[in-house]
Amino acid sequence: MALPDEAITTIRSLIQAGELKPGTRLPPEQQLAARLGLSRNSMREAVRALESARVLDVRRGDGTYVTSLAPALLLEGLGFAIDLLQDNSLLEVVEVRRMLEPIATGTAATRITDDALAELQEILDKMYATKDTSEQMVHYDILFHRTVIAANGNETLSSVIEALSSKTLRARVWRGVLEAGAATRTLAEHQAIFDALAARDAALAQSAALLHINTSESWLRKILTEKPIEPRSRVSNSVG
Repeated sequence: MALPDEAITTIRSLIQAGELKPGTRLPPEQQLAARLGLSRNSMREAVRALESARVLDVRRGDGTYVTSLAPALLLEGLGFAIDLLQDNSLLEVVEVRRMLEPIATGTAATRITDDALAELQEILDKMYATKDTSEQMVHYDILFHRTVIAANGNETLSSVIEALSSKTLRARVWRGVLEAGAATRTLAEHQAIFDALAARDAALAQSAALLHINTSESWLRKILTEKPIEPRSRVSNSVG
C-alpha cells in the first residue's frame, strides 16, 4: 500500500472509530504525520485526497477539520461522475433510477406533509405555465422530483436519487420531449404522481412514478439512437 493510501486508510479508521468526529479539528500536519509514522508529504497528499472527497475541510490559516460527513456532501461527487458518463452508461443510470425512484415515491405518499404537497402544486403550476426553453422545464422537473423524494425524510436516499437524476440527463430527456411536442403528455404524468401523493395512495404513486420513468427512459433511448438534434433557443409549442 502506498504511503498516502495508508494515511487515508488510517484517518478514515479514526473517523469510523469516532476518534475524529464531524467538525473535529485535526492535529497539526507535522504532529499527525509523526503520530502515523508518515512523512509530511505523504500526509499532505492524503489530506488533499480526503478534501476532494469532502471528508476533510482545509481552512487556510485555521486548520483542517472533519466535515459534517452528511450524505449530501459525501455523495456530491456521484452526480458529477454521472454527468460525464457516455450514452450506454446513461441508460444504465436510468435503469437504476427505475429500480429506486418508484418505490421511494410510493413511500413518500405515506409521509408527505400538506406543506410539501402545496409546494409540489406550485411547482406543477409553473411547469404547466412555462413556454420557455427546455432549461426552464428541467429546473422545475428537478424541483418536483426532489420535493417528492425529500418527503421520505431519508437524506441518503435523496442524495443517491439526486445524483442518478442529474441535470445533464434530464436536459437530454426534456429536449426530446419538447422537440416531439409531447410535453403535455409528460406533464400529465407529473400530475398523476401528484394526485396519487395527494390521495396518500402508495401503490398508485409507485405505479405513476414507474410509468413516468419508463417514458423518460424511452425518450432518452430514442435520442441516443438518433442523429443529435441541435437544441432550439425557443420552444414554439405550449405545454399547458
